[in-house]
Amino acid sequence: MQQPLAYRMRPQKIEEVVGQQHLVGPGKIIARMVKAKLLSSMILYGPPGTGKTSIASAIAGSTKYAFRKLNAATDSKKDLQIVAEEAKMSGTVILLLDEIHRLDKTKQDFLLPHLENGRIILIGATTENPYISINPAIRSRTQIFEVHPLTPEDIQKAIKRALTDTKNGLGLLNVKLSKSAMNFLTHSTNGDLRSALNGLELAVMSTESDKNKEIHISLDTIEECLQKKALTQDKNGDAHYDVISAFQKSIRGSDVNAALHYMARLVEAGDLPSIARRLMVIAYEDVGLANPPVCARTVSAIQAAEKLGFPEARIPLADAVIELCLSPKSNSGITAMDAALNEVKSGNYGDIPADLKDAHYKGAEKLGHGTHYKYAHDYPNDWVKQQYLPDKIKNAIYYEPKENGKFEAALAEQYQRLLHAQRK
Repeated sequence: MQQPLAYRMRPQKIEEVVGQQHLVGPGKIIARMVKAKLLSSMILYGPPGTGKTSIASAIAGSTKYAFRKLNAATDSKKDLQIVAEEAKMSGTVILLLDEIHRLDKTKQDFLLPHLENGRIILIGATTENPYISINPAIRSRTQIFEVHPLTPEDIQKAIKRALTDTKNGLGLLNVKLSKSAMNFLTHSTNGDLRSALNGLELAVMSTESDKNKEIHISLDTIEECLQKKALTQDKNGDAHYDVISAFQKSIRGSDVNAALHYMARLVEAGDLPSIARRLMVIAYEDVGLANPPVCARTVSAIQAAEKLGFPEARIPLADAVIELCLSPKSNSGITAMDAALNEVKSGNYGDIPADLKDAHYKGAEKLGHGTHYKYAHDYPNDWVKQQYLPDKIKNAIYYEPKENGKFEAALAEQYQRLLHAQRK
């Protein structure tokens, strides 16, 4: 039985890895480790299909070490023992341990000494945040690297490579992929290269060649193979981003029906990640301090939707969209932050006041650091007049409150009272 295209196209050298250039690009940390042949155990975390296994495979191929793959949830301690024996005989084995967040204590206790002596180079792969889900004993013995969803350009590069590779890819089949099909394939899998390659392979294998021995893959075929619909057949691929833009602007403009329409397009396309990300942005950017509770409820709705999956995910998402539309709006938070960032980027903001500088080291008092600092909790109402901004910008104002909701109206009242007291 032939192995899947995504498996066959797995990189054998670091230079072949698609995406994740912040880790494997020239001069970056994993590339440097491989070049120096000074490997350390690591944990790669990020969404499915973003290259965790590919990076492990490429490290093994680039260093010529044996490469083994196990699953922390389904493989047993005995399987780990087999890898450990192989490492003992051959010197070093690179072990990709998938779902490492599900490693139980028995397997962990067996594995730790082998990580200590360096015979097993562990590459743990997980979709979970390792700082929360992985035991500290494992974390302390590994480097932790985050991988990101691949860009459409990354996926297109990998697809073109698969279409022309005559050894492991589809290069011998004379595949003709339409521009609209390529565009949809690169944009519709949310950065998951495995899904894109699986969809491509299914499309090619299920399509007969014509009289010229060419296999023509259309947008309709790719849609069917991915079980997703293109939002529109625009040749430039802008429709996806146009829908997302219209979605946010409709919520910002408090048009419930328009917002539900554009979300329906995204739901029909099966694009839960884009909906989730955009709703969180909208909640904090467009509603923000006018109604903070709706921001928390939006996050809860997204978490429920991600656990439910489609079609039921549409239910909490619809509730969140309706509430966001009808909520009072305020962009004062992002506006204030951007104003502060612009000042910082200008570089003309001066030195931190001496009283605010760190005073927890020997010699700080001689430098005048922290000597006249007033501890706010020692004063009535836990407030005391004191300069916090550098002299150059001591009167800077970034936050301009809006009063579109009860919450920010109360914040605005307190803000003005404190500003007045500070400047008396």
